[in-house]
Amino acid sequence: MRKRGTTARRGASATYREVIGLTGPLLPVMSFLARLPTATIQFGSLLLVARTSGSLTAAGLTGGALALGQVACGPLVGRLADRRGQRAVVLVFCLANALAIAGLVAGALAGLPTPALAVLGASAGATVPQIGPMARARLVALSRRAGARESTVGAALSFESTLDEISFVLGPALVGLAAVTAHPGYALGGAAVLVAVCGTGFALHRTGAVPTTEQQRRSARGPASQERHATPAPTRMPRAVHPLRAALALQGAMFGACQAGITALTERLGQPDQAGLVYAAMGVMSAVAGLSMAALPTRLGLTARWRAATAAAFALSLPLLWTDGLPALYATVTVLGVAYAPHLITVFGLTERVVPPARLAEAMAVAASALVGGQALAVAGTGRLAESYGPAAAFGAASLAAALACLIALTARPESYTGRAAESHRHARVPEQPPSPSR
Repeated sequence: MRKRGTTARRGASATYREVIGLTGPLLPVMSFLARLPTATIQFGSLLLVARTSGSLTAAGLTGGALALGQVACGPLVGRLADRRGQRAVVLVFCLANALAIAGLVAGALAGLPTPALAVLGASAGATVPQIGPMARARLVALSRRAGARESTVGAALSFESTLDEISFVLGPALVGLAAVTAHPGYALGGAAVLVAVCGTGFALHRTGAVPTTEQQRRSARGPASQERHATPAPTRMPRAVHPLRAALALQGAMFGACQAGITALTERLGQPDQAGLVYAAMGVMSAVAGLSMAALPTRLGLTARWRAATAAAFALSLPLLWTDGLPALYATVTVLGVAYAPHLITVFGLTERVVPPARLAEAMAVAASALVGGQALAVAGTGRLAESYGPAAAFGAASLAAALACLIALTARPESYTGRAAESHRHARVPEQPPSPSR
């Protein structure tokens, strides 16, 4: 048993070294720092507007508008990247997002009315450059192009999801630290600088010039064919992707309901400052579980993993209904984190399998938007539920979301995209052209 465990750990570490070898060590650092602002602006906007306006209603409306803008425009950003390549799209949206965040900070400090702050919040959300989905799509595309094993593709998704987990734990913590020691405006100002500098670095990295599948298809047609098909018909998304998006929305709802319940319970116990540490404990355990996914045997298929993760999330969420003390809350939420990242990683892996390669960035952006949208709606709805009926009501909503996600996993039959093998064979014969100086 000891030897087998050591072999599994060595195999996982070797797989992760293979993943990092596809891009070099600089890109993961740049992508992590560039996605940190996305985890910062939601919570940061709430604290900023609440402090400058003195109104929780104005803060909630601004945060809601920011989430709505991100959910509505995220798929558009992904689709543009599939059509035009990541480099130009990420550059434009990183700079636009930095300006939008700076505008929100300036507007809040100037005491603008709530409607104006909501517009600024929506602009900050709409211009989010979707670094996480872009990084997933880029790393998966590089893995496929290099002929990597399925375990390497799975490890790439695990690695990216772990970076997301760490960013969504660290981001709110930094905002809270800035709010306590100085002003939440400093955290949002830092977010604007990070997305401008590190987002630009992510865009200009050598891997940003790798042609997308759709660009390769256009190159294969030749100039004459490109004139006849200036706007090619998009490859249709299969129906199998919809249950996956619903599952991610429910996972977001589960996490949002847990947030509301944790906040309400820590306030009832007279220790509201502990809420952030409880989130962090869940995030750390989730990140550890996500990294461990690379050690799972490949014979355990993605569909089986999906069902196991949703069943575990439902079962592990039930003790929250009877949790009424801080030590028990820490223990229960930390254990619940074991199911969070594995479900996220598995659904992203299934998404990569079922969608056409030409629309991978779009599919990843839609998946991320479903997660954010589910979380935002749940926070808004279950917050009032917890105020009226107590933390158990919010935790009950979280268990209900987990049960529905489990039901979807048990009944859905996600199938691999049927045209993937043919497209991979055709694109393998298309020589990669270096980007023109005009790009």
